Amino acid sequence: MAGTHEERPCGLRFPLAYLHPGAYHHCMGLTTVLVKIGKGRCTRRMRFLVDSGATYSLLPERAWRALRLKPLDKVSVVLADGTAIERDLSETWFEFGGSGRTSPVILGQDRDEPLLGAVTLESLGLMLNPLTRELLPMKLMLAGGRSAAPRLLP
Repeated sequence: MAGTHEERPCGLRFPLAYLHPGAYHHCMGLTTVLVKIGKGRCTRRMRFLVDSGATYSLLPERAWRALRLKPLDKVSVVLADGTAIERDLSETWFEFGGSGRTSPVILGQDRDEPLLGAVTLESLGLMLNPLTRELLPMKLMLAGGRSAAPRLLP
C-alpha cells in the first residue's frame, strides 16, 4: 500500500501511524527521535540520533542556518576516531515529549548528522536506557540539603 510506510536508513519499514513526535526508531542498536527545535516562527522538526556519548548536540549547517543561529563561542571537540577539531557553539530550544529547554548546540557542517547529546538529554530530564534504547525520565538529583550544609565552628 503506497504511502503507508516509511523506509528507514537501516532498511526497516515503519507504519506511518507510528511516526509521531517522540516516536522511537531502533536500527542495529541505534535510537533516533523526532525533536522540535528552534523557537517562535523559526522552528522545525528533525530526526536526531541519540548519542549519549556526545557531550553536546549537533545540527547540520542547513538546519542551524534555517533557524538563524549565530555562533556564541568556539569549542574543541574530539571525534570518535580521536581527531580533535574546533567548531562553533550556539544555543537553541529543544522540545521532546512535552518538555522543552534551551541547550548548547554545535554548529555542524552540511554533511554532519543531527546528534542529540548528553547535555540536551539532561536538560530535558531524560536518560537513555542502554538495554531498551528508549528515552526515559531521569531521577533529578540535587546534592546538598540541610544535612550537607556547612556548619560554622565557634
